Amino acid sequence: MTNQDDNNQKIEKVEDVEVETTKKTSDQDDKKQNDDEYEKVCFICRRPESAAGKMIELPNHICVCNDCMQKSFDAMSNGPIDYSQLMNIPGVQVFNMSDMEQSIPKQQKIKKKKEGEEYKPLVDIRNLPAPHKIKAKLDEYVVGQEYAKKVMSVAVYNHYKRVATDSMDDIEIEKSNMLMIGPTGSGKTYLVKTLARILDVPLAITDATSLTEAGYIGDDIESVVSKLLAAADNDVEKAEQGIIFIDEIDKIAKKKNSSQRDVSGESVQQGMLKLLEGSDVEVPVGATSKNAMVPLTTVNTRNILFICGGAFPDLEGIIKERLTKQAAIGFGADLRDKYNNDKEILKKVATEDLRVFGMIPEFLGRLPIVFTLQGMSEDMLVEILKEPKNAILKQYQKLLALDEVKLEFDDGALHAIAKKAMKKDTGARALRAIIEEFMLDIMYEIPKDDNIGEVVITKEYIEGTGGPVIMLRGQEVPKASIIHFTYRMLRELSMTAFIMQ
Repeated sequence: MTNQDDNNQKIEKVEDVEVETTKKTSDQDDKKQNDDEYEKVCFICRRPESAAGKMIELPNHICVCNDCMQKSFDAMSNGPIDYSQLMNIPGVQVFNMSDMEQSIPKQQKIKKKKEGEEYKPLVDIRNLPAPHKIKAKLDEYVVGQEYAKKVMSVAVYNHYKRVATDSMDDIEIEKSNMLMIGPTGSGKTYLVKTLARILDVPLAITDATSLTEAGYIGDDIESVVSKLLAAADNDVEKAEQGIIFIDEIDKIAKKKNSSQRDVSGESVQQGMLKLLEGSDVEVPVGATSKNAMVPLTTVNTRNILFICGGAFPDLEGIIKERLTKQAAIGFGADLRDKYNNDKEILKKVATEDLRVFGMIPEFLGRLPIVFTLQGMSEDMLVEILKEPKNAILKQYQKLLALDEVKLEFDDGALHAIAKKAMKKDTGARALRAIIEEFMLDIMYEIPKDDNIGEVVITKEYIEGTGGPVIMLRGQEVPKASIIHFTYRMLRELSMTAFIMQ
């Protein structure tokens, strides 16, 4: 090897060291920049620096507040134990600082508010879309439920106008918290998700069935705000202008004739009152329950929009009973079976009905906007299959298009799918499961044959009396699919066996 080769190797080694050093320095700078975005948290009491004050930084990224540091010194100096003697005992190590490095994860740190930064509304009032524009956006994704979309558009528009103005005069606008009543699969959750996406605000979805009174097994009531804080990337100011959707709210109704403490019913309703109205609540950061190892922060719920939803399964009977209990004797009296076949009976809901159901008056008073969603009809299910931007059929068409195969559904097939979904009585949720069942064999077989160019799903295939139509590339004559061929052969064999008998 020549001297020149040795020099070249040395240069390459130097360059590698320089690249590695540069990369390491860059990673350290990025880490420092990310750390600067979040508040420091005390290692001992878990309070952020906004609550505990300036932190004392120790090696291995450990921060301790002045109060905890002073308490530690007082305990060491005034306590009964002489800690200085422990250091002289061989084999005894009080603690290892390196073991505590990065003990507080990023998800438990609060985003730091920059000095001198003024309050900014998350949704600019000048760019806030009008109710009709919000509804037009909802129309692109949600089929039907015209009344519900109209109510939500107006309520959200008024709410964020209230947040943007922040009560500039003496007249304070009340919150537009909502209560949605509708059968399962009617689109309650989907409406809220779409609404949050349109407005680009943080959204937290929680289930009321998991909430319990503080001190009992389950999620604390404040956990709903913790989820919103996590959705806002631990930015408190951003979270204070978000949306919280509490589903299955009917499951926390007051229990009737119960001798035990109602820790997941009326107690939860009472605990949620302060959240719905607007108050400062201490919530855990990066967790759903408070404990000694989780930092806490204060979130004001004054500008958080709460939307509650539930199926309220027995509410129809309560409404009918109220409407018919005043029936009088005579020619002008209403018949008691007048409302038995009324499909829109939920629209006649009143606060009295919800109280009979088990919701306490104080809770209902903090949900001023109450509206209902109608159940799914066959025609609505057909529209849901094909009309929205992200319709189920469009999703499968895109999947097959990646294999350069065209997928079509005839009208008879769509109605057959809708009829099967109606029988399941779970609303639009049943559609995906039904289509998945019939598309399984097709999506399994198509990648085997590159000659397949088009697949048509027929009514006969959905009803089990035939198969899909498969067309080869460059041919107009359809080719019977393997599924159709197998079905036909089995049918012929069974007929032959019947004749022989």
